[in-house]
Amino acid sequence: MTMNAEDIIKRCEELHDDLHFTYVKDWKAARGAKAIGFMPVYVPRELIHAAGMLPVGIMGGGDNLEIIRGDAFFQSYICRIPRSTIELGLGGRLDMLDGMLFPAICDVIRNLSGMWQMMFEGKYVKYLDVPQNFGPQGRTFYASELADMARAFERISGNEITRDALNTSIALYNENRRLVAALYDLRAAAPHKVPTSDVYLLMRASNILEVSEHSEMLRDYMAAIGDIDRPVRDNVRVVVTGAFCEQPPLSLVRALEQSGCFIVDDDFVLGNRYQLKPVAVGERPMEALVEAYLGDTVATASRYEEDGDRGAYLVDQVRARRAEGVIFAAPSFCDPALLDRPMIEAVLTRENIPYTAFKYAENTGQIQVIKEQTGTFADSIKLWGVQ
Repeated sequence: MTMNAEDIIKRCEELHDDLHFTYVKDWKAARGAKAIGFMPVYVPRELIHAAGMLPVGIMGGGDNLEIIRGDAFFQSYICRIPRSTIELGLGGRLDMLDGMLFPAICDVIRNLSGMWQMMFEGKYVKYLDVPQNFGPQGRTFYASELADMARAFERISGNEITRDALNTSIALYNENRRLVAALYDLRAAAPHKVPTSDVYLLMRASNILEVSEHSEMLRDYMAAIGDIDRPVRDNVRVVVTGAFCEQPPLSLVRALEQSGCFIVDDDFVLGNRYQLKPVAVGERPMEALVEAYLGDTVATASRYEEDGDRGAYLVDQVRARRAEGVIFAAPSFCDPALLDRPMIEAVLTRENIPYTAFKYAENTGQIQVIKEQTGTFADSIKLWGVQ
């Protein structure tokens, strides 16, 4: 039976708040299968799925986890997500994972992968070093990385990653990306009917649910949302950027909406939207994964872009979504995002696009201050528009 939108979001919130990952444990027990965790922003989830395992996105402990042991592993002047991830691991909450992937986001995540190897001996740990050279050398390098992971996943799962299995997984994730894109389009067209807090929770659910189940959830939500009657508000349309790795607390996402902003695009849970086009299904699926990463992915601070291109993708987002401004929301001490910010601000200024900026942590306690700032930003656009 199809669930209504309220019940779907309630289910998503339960998954979001469950730091014991009950769904993952139940999924493994029912199938006698394995699960591989991964940190944001990007990993080739299709490869994990093709081995018969569950990809599980780990995005820290949020604002529901007190950090005690995790603080002993890192200095105070870095972001919070590695400390809360260590807290989850040392507290036994991630024992159900049979391995962890740490994609190339920043030096902090690189260091976290090394600590994980020392803390959890016998568990598969890999730092996924994605290429920054997008020519032939980058393709060769990334193909080698994927082949290395495929061999490891076959060993862990006991299943061979066949061409047919990989093509099947690619097709499932292509469909999921299509549905995610449709959800984002629906929100941009009618943001009063599709709250960003709903979209955020649906995206967070993708970190936990098996891809087919998540796709069914997206279909049910989009079918159910048409029956909901919500008032049209005089909010300002904005794009949120900078939140590609450590995620904001749900309360902050809701506060942004309550401050007079319709978020019509964002980079929350970016792994869901990292690839802009479907991955090719065919004779060489491994090569298709390589080509998809190198050629058809989003622009983000952790990914190399040619000189002069920085900020162009964001401007395109603003124009495509008919946004009136940009909110640059970055985690405190996030080097990639904060180093990106001056270049992005220069492009927004040149293009006459209003913007404001703030920093947060996954357990931020400055909700009211941020709400007042973004509310003032929204009011200024309503009063004076683009200068």
